[in-house]
Order: sequence, then C-alpha cells, then structure tokens
Amino acid sequence: MAMTELPMEKAFMLIEPGPVILVTTNHKGRNNMMTISWHMVMDFTPKIAMTTGPWNYSFQALINSKECVLAIPAIDLAEKVVGIGSCSGAEVDKFTKFGLTALPAAEVKAPLVSECLACLECRVTEYLEAHDIFVLQGVRAWIDQERTERRTFHANGDGTFVVDGNTINLRSLMEEKIPPGV
Repeated sequence: MAMTELPMEKAFMLIEPGPVILVTTNHKGRNNMMTISWHMVMDFTPKIAMTTGPWNYSFQALINSKECVLAIPAIDLAEKVVGIGSCSGAEVDKFTKFGLTALPAAEVKAPLVSECLACLECRVTEYLEAHDIFVLQGVRAWIDQERTERRTFHANGDGTFVVDGNTINLRSLMEEKIPPGV
C-alpha cells in the first residue's frame, strides 16, 4: 500500500481528541454551554487543557468566572450536542432550547447537566493566550451510575463522529497496575 499526501489543514483529523463534551459556564447569573472536542487530559489529578478563544461566547465567562463544568454526553445526546455547538449562547438559552436540565454543582457556579453520563467541576488555573488554551483543574466529579447508555462519541473533524465500541482489558500487560474502578 502506498501513502498519499494529506492536506495539512486535514492533518488534525488523524489525532482528533475525544470525546465530544459540553462545557457549561455561569456568567452574571446566566447559564450557558458550548460543545467542544479540543481538550486533553494532562495528568491524573485531573488537570485538563482545553482550547477555545474570543470567537466563542463562553470565552468571556471562562475568563471572568475562572470556572466551568465539563459534561460528558453519551451517544444518545449526539444530535443535541451538535445543535448546541451550532448556535450561540448570546442569542439563545441552550438549556431551554435543547431540553437539558441544569443541576447545581457543589463547588462552582456553572451547572451540571443532568442528562449527561458524567460531569467534572473545574477551576481555570491558567490561560495561555498565545495558544487559546485554558488549563483546568478538576475539583469534583459526578457520574450517573444508573445510566444505561454509556458510549461516548468522538469528532473526526469533518462533521462525522466515531462511537465508542468494545472495551479490551490489557491491564495484565502493564507494569503499573491501574486501580480497580478506573
């Protein structure tokens, strides 16, 4: 098989992170959320890097409040999640428009999303303006253990998505064992 050149503007699609998540904020008493796929775990505490900038309505809320919630939707919410990413919180209340329920968080003013599989309350510890990167520190985590749909989905970067599938267990091959339940 021969390799063919891929245009550089599509190269990010080879390593697009996942899963697609919702980021909720609360600014001046108003809840909002955005869809994002450009994030990565930096360590186990957990510290997370997330990319967004002034072009996004939620940006100012992140800068001013220095907190947010990362809400992890399962595949059954995919169409709503894409819709959330296709409109602006400056023009619409996304919780109302998409029929999602804001729940109070324990340590931040940004809300949890009841319909999501899990939520992670975060504080902004740093903003790297040159790269539009927020560094977030998780402070409280929540999961819906009763939720039957648990598959997340990942953006390919071109409007298509990959759904999580089978899980394989290779823990026995790792030098350092992963703690149970992780």
